[in-house]
Amino acid sequence: PSALFVPTGTMGNLCAILSHCHYNKSSEMIMGKHSHINLYEGGGYANMAGVSGKLVEEDEDGKMDVEDLRDAFRRDDDDHYAKTVLVALENTHNMLGGVAVEKGYVDGIGRLAKDEWGGEVKIHIDGARIFNAAISLGVSVGELCEGADSVTFCLSKGLGAPMGAVLVGDQEFIRLARRARKKLGGGMRQAGVMAAMGMYALENHVQRLAEDHERAKRLASGLHDMGFWLPRGGKVDTNVVFFGLPEDSKIKKEELPHLLFEKYGVKI
Repeated sequence: PSALFVPTGTMGNLCAILSHCHYNKSSEMIMGKHSHINLYEGGGYANMAGVSGKLVEEDEDGKMDVEDLRDAFRRDDDDHYAKTVLVALENTHNMLGGVAVEKGYVDGIGRLAKDEWGGEVKIHIDGARIFNAAISLGVSVGELCEGADSVTFCLSKGLGAPMGAVLVGDQEFIRLARRARKKLGGGMRQAGVMAAMGMYALENHVQRLAEDHERAKRLASGLHDMGFWLPRGGKVDTNVVFFGLPEDSKIKKEELPHLLFEKYGVKI
């Protein structure tokens, strides 16, 4: 029902963590070992939000095993442990190759939090590319995120706006997130012009994400056919393609970017 504009997806995720953990000191959040929040957001959840992180290994489809989540969960009944307050999911999962995590999994984690953990734990989705996931899976973003309490999505990246991200959740969550944004320096009087570009992206670019997916799949197929290594046996869901050189390659991976640019004008 409520939303907050922020300059970046990283700030959106950090505002979400600060909001969800606002009233719970000694909080802990569960997240994927290869998640963007863990690897590429400066450790903000720890050094700025003061939240402990519990890392769980994901499978190649971007999912944390439910039994691993149960093992990671801690109630506030033992002085040795931080209390589990939040679980962070990522969709699409960037480091695992733009994997689109299906609705059934997200709904299942939501039920785990509500039914087994009594609603004490909230679910946040780092959905920087959530529109890519929705297009790939053939569902609406709203349907895909029904099991979550909050979502961050980027207006840049696939949607093509110059900058900006949006954090969504209920009214009280956004009230606290707005306070967090202020402390982080993200309150902007000039946000309207950037929001206007974001609105254009939402109204005109969502369906065109399928074109990006088709190009990525065509690229992955060609690389796979020529012997390049790709994760998941070459399966590509969205607009991210990771690859490695063939085993019999005559060049090193460090040489590839220079060679491609010098001979073909292609940048990596």
